[in-house]
Amino acid sequence: MQHLNTAPLEEALSLLDGLYEHSPWIAREALKQRPFASLAQLKVRLAQVLDAAVREAQIGLIRAHPELAGKAMVSQSLTTESTNEQNKAGLTNCSAEEFAKLQQLNAAYNAKFGWPFILAVRGPRGLGLSRAEIIATFERRLHGHPDFELQECLRNIHRIAEIRLNDKFGVTPALGNDVWDWQEQLAEFSEPGYAEHGQLTVTYLSDAHRACAARIRGWMLESGFDSVQIDAVGNVVGRYAALEPTAKDHADNDKNNSYSPLSDKGQRPKPLITPKTLLTGSHYDTVRNGGKYDGRLGIFVPMACVRELRRTGRRLPFAIELVAFAEEEGQRFKATFLGSGTLTGDFKAEWLDQVDADGVSMLQAMQHAGLCTTDNKTEVLQAIAALKRNPADYLGFVEVHIEQGPVLNAQNLPLGIVTAINASVRYTGEVIGQASHAGTTPMNQRQDAACAVAELALFLEQRAAQDGDSVATMGQLNVPAGSVNVVPGRCTFSLDLRAPNDLQRNALEGDVLSKLKQICHRRGLTFNLQETMRASAAPSAPEWQQRWEAAVSSLGLPIHRLPSGAGHDAMKLHEVMPQAMLFVRGQNAGISHNPLESTTSDDMQLAVEAFANLLGQYPAPNETTS
Repeated sequence: MQHLNTAPLEEALSLLDGLYEHSPWIAREALKQRPFASLAQLKVRLAQVLDAAVREAQIGLIRAHPELAGKAMVSQSLTTESTNEQNKAGLTNCSAEEFAKLQQLNAAYNAKFGWPFILAVRGPRGLGLSRAEIIATFERRLHGHPDFELQECLRNIHRIAEIRLNDKFGVTPALGNDVWDWQEQLAEFSEPGYAEHGQLTVTYLSDAHRACAARIRGWMLESGFDSVQIDAVGNVVGRYAALEPTAKDHADNDKNNSYSPLSDKGQRPKPLITPKTLLTGSHYDTVRNGGKYDGRLGIFVPMACVRELRRTGRRLPFAIELVAFAEEEGQRFKATFLGSGTLTGDFKAEWLDQVDADGVSMLQAMQHAGLCTTDNKTEVLQAIAALKRNPADYLGFVEVHIEQGPVLNAQNLPLGIVTAINASVRYTGEVIGQASHAGTTPMNQRQDAACAVAELALFLEQRAAQDGDSVATMGQLNVPAGSVNVVPGRCTFSLDLRAPNDLQRNALEGDVLSKLKQICHRRGLTFNLQETMRASAAPSAPEWQQRWEAAVSSLGLPIHRLPSGAGHDAMKLHEVMPQAMLFVRGQNAGISHNPLESTTSDDMQLAVEAFANLLGQYPAPNETTS
């Protein structure tokens, strides 16, 4: 990097030759911003140059790329870099059927979009995608919108350039690779009915869930945690002890304690310094047919950091407690945030009696999993209540999570700082009108319940957009027993309203409910509405958010702040201790709760480095852990 920063321009250009296919202008423009603090910063600056370019220049870059398994490969006229990449993906060894399929897809894609299909075929781990994965991605993206496809091509070009830069600098994201590998291996466990189709589903206390817990426990032990246990609700809890306080620490503590000097036996002794604990983690359960990174990324990033601490023989002035939360998604039982909620004392006794789709109660599931051996609910609840943490023992809670959204992906930024977990409220409702004949009822005499709900749905879109960072969704809209020739007399629907703070959420909610009343009054309809969930916003603790920002900035990356529209375990811990989150960019436009959920080992490497930087910041000179 020092050589690149100080070399004459033409020499520096030659060092970056071949990053962007036949397009040295991108590197030339980026080099105007020398010096670069890190390789990560160089990657961001290159992406910014391309983002700022006019559309014609962007399309020109895309067209400078060869087709996958296309004419250039057949004629052996690919650049050295492209040859290496297509070889790693096995495209030079296509069967006749695969080659014919790719030619068909190339032709269809070019005809639709006017440029070649671009895919970083070395994939998120850099090892190369399989030909089946390439063809499946090709077929999926062929149906995309041209504006989206243009940006997706550019994002893949940036990924190609990133891997090429790693090769030039001799950089391997070793820790990111390990995190990626842990997640791939954990994804081997999935439930019947899904596993056979290559789909990932791990719900609370299923056999796959228990296998995941055992595997995570084993990895934590291998990574060097001093103790690891599976608690009474299935959380996997690893603890890495703090550095032992020195004699001077104890002497300083003695000077400041408020107890009377020791005299007789039976007197209360002077307190010794007890290092506090930093709590971290996320969940390992999944939605049905979900992704590999939601939750689990927040387990393996800190695990990699602890392994490095153990490897180098380092202890910190505070302990690290990593919790792989057993349940967050609420898929098998209606007990969302069960794992993290237990640590705050928010386990509801009635949950034990809930039954799943097969009629198995939560208590029975716990017994089957070996978490309890008694039918006495009081004893079970006592064991669960004992898991409640004392906030005074903790510095706070920090969580790493895949973004589950498109913001960082669209910004070409690997990491983002969460400012708050959004406040939310949910409703189910119905509008009631009058079912009538579709052919004989004049338009001005109809009481159409579906049209009223549709009008409300459009209002949601318009009203939420006024705030910029509020979101409103009508995820369900149904005409029960509807018929093609009947004016809908009843329509059911759902409302999901979210905003970065409670006041903004409340204002959005008030406007939506007022609009519903106006619509129904004007149309001569009635409605019923039932609130099903309400959660307050969880703003990040300023001191911990600032530490995340410093940790990211030290990597040479720009600071990008964003709210979290999704709920997270940090939302529960926020009730009892300060919390702050770090987001990691997702691939495929940031899609989540979906098999296409993905991120790269390079981004995971940066997340591990940021987490390590965070650990190194505390305590600050003016702070104490005693």
